[in-house]
Amino acid sequence: MINGLMQAHVSAVIKDLKEEMREVVRGEERYRLGSLLGRGGFGRVFAATRLSDGAPVAIKRVPRNRVRHWGELPDGTSAPLEIVLLAKVSTGFPGVVQLLEWLELPNCIVMVLERPEQCQDLHRFIGARRFLPEEEARELFRQVLEAVRHCTSCGVLHRDIKPENILVDLDTGQAKLIDFGCGTYLQDTVYTHFAGTLSYSPPEWNDFGWYHGEAATVWSLGILLHQMVCGEHPFRRGRNLSWGQLPLPQGLSQECKDLIWWCLSVNSLDRPTLEDLFCVPWMQDIPLP
Repeated sequence: MINGLMQAHVSAVIKDLKEEMREVVRGEERYRLGSLLGRGGFGRVFAATRLSDGAPVAIKRVPRNRVRHWGELPDGTSAPLEIVLLAKVSTGFPGVVQLLEWLELPNCIVMVLERPEQCQDLHRFIGARRFLPEEEARELFRQVLEAVRHCTSCGVLHRDIKPENILVDLDTGQAKLIDFGCGTYLQDTVYTHFAGTLSYSPPEWNDFGWYHGEAATVWSLGILLHQMVCGEHPFRRGRNLSWGQLPLPQGLSQECKDLIWWCLSVNSLDRPTLEDLFCVPWMQDIPLP
């Protein structure tokens, strides 16, 4: 019964969204909406097909009352901050999902995003294999690092790096960073407002209520790498780093262990920088960009 009610609700949402989009483009239906891909605090994401050429896309629908922050596009147009950030990072870089267009509808904001034909988010990708071999994890981790470095070079802080927000193209192996709904502008000073997933928040936020963007990002990358090679969140079983060094499986290489431990340093000043991560021994086993 619950599944039936949920499906009926999703169908109603799809119907309403179709009608809203058709009204804005004056009767022309340009996308065929499909199944629900995901949902979160900021909205829902649907699979869709672009009717002009049959290309697969994803359509993210965010209710207007959930849009808390607005910014300005280069042409002076006011837009939700997520769209402004995407416009900064998603042009011509394969490691970040591409924003194809966006629509401002009466009750919601709609983003049309690229969607590989065969893809899976990293959470499901890991879950299907229990954990990833180090070689495979290293290649995906390198791609995520490159995407994060690209975003910071554009002045954007993602703030919600986790497996669910990394899309893997199953045909090419390309990883793409998605969902900038928690993102903000990069700054050198501390942040005193947290946005993202609390289980990925760094100790300095939990203890003191502040964090630096790069140090918090590196902390979340350490959790991400642990999930890749161990198949679980490092703190899911109530582990606490104040009890001592995080235990890691004996089968991992010492270089991989050292990298995870370094990223998960309790003191933010002891963590590596993003550029440090490209130079650690574990990353040297593959060509660097």
